[in-house]
Amino acid sequence: MRIAIANDMGLAVEVLKRVLISSREHEIAWVARDGLEAVEKCRRDRPDLILMDLVMPRLSGVEATRQIMLESPCAILIVTASVNSLARDVFEALGAGALDAIKTPHLGLQMDGTALLAKIRVISRLLSPKTVQTEKVEPAAKQREEQAPPLLVLGSSSGGPKALVQLLSSFPADFPASVAVVQHIDTEFVPGLVSWLQKHCALPVSMAINHQKPRPGEVLVAATEGHLKMSASGRYVYTMEPSNLVHRPSVDVFFQSVAKNWPASVIGVILTGMGSDGSDGLLALRQAGHHTIAQDRESSAIYGMPKAAADKKAACEILSIDHIGSAIISKLRKEESRRVNC
Repeated sequence: MRIAIANDMGLAVEVLKRVLISSREHEIAWVARDGLEAVEKCRRDRPDLILMDLVMPRLSGVEATRQIMLESPCAILIVTASVNSLARDVFEALGAGALDAIKTPHLGLQMDGTALLAKIRVISRLLSPKTVQTEKVEPAAKQREEQAPPLLVLGSSSGGPKALVQLLSSFPADFPASVAVVQHIDTEFVPGLVSWLQKHCALPVSMAINHQKPRPGEVLVAATEGHLKMSASGRYVYTMEPSNLVHRPSVDVFFQSVAKNWPASVIGVILTGMGSDGSDGLLALRQAGHHTIAQDRESSAIYGMPKAAADKKAACEILSIDHIGSAIISKLRKEESRRVNC
């Protein structure tokens, strides 16, 4: 891959160069010392990937990401020295279209760029048309259980944090469904994402715990390097299989397990993101008789995952992010009215 570096710290640039050169797989396209220079250089010479710092003079990494995605879009990976102190900026950049975020490797006698190179390999596979997909599954026949609450499952990637905030903040405190979120993001950033979502919505938000049971009115976020799945007993579990997928956690794996194992009604939603993860899972939910929604092109930061779902006719509705919340609430009310009147 041709990879560009946008960072005003000389030491950080040197570290990133050494990591990329050590792999013998990548070429350094150019180096920008601030966000404005990155925007200008990307306009003239678009690389395959930009390693974008957040705190830079003249134009921040967040604003540079936003401008690049509008003018000359390309893959952007946020590389920052601090996770906790810059969490808000990380999620703003992801909302603007950055693919993911990771900590800057440290320079030392045992400099380890393994995590960064692994992340770049994931992005390379994501950009390739040969991305591995999960196998389609036939939803298992099951009986509805009155005790189980309705379940809202959300899958998102690039631009997801911003879309999630907009959607979850539209739900009232007495929201009747249990909510589960699979967002493509490095594990280190999940606690910050949870805290960020907590500040913007009325529902309690926390990380999903192994063997936890869904409860009405709470939001649980997938939180490990494994895949989140719904077990046959109706509890969240984590698993490392399948091991060959680009995304960990995978929206497809989660949605397909929900289609197979959740005994009550489900609403599945695919939000903004690059690639096609979630399209097979959303189709499995629709084939199991559940309601499915994909975000539309105009309101998506990256129209990849929703487009894949739309192309496979996995979505019952294709809606703007401004209308998805009200559509979900309306569907839940109709479902509750039908259940009460039965």
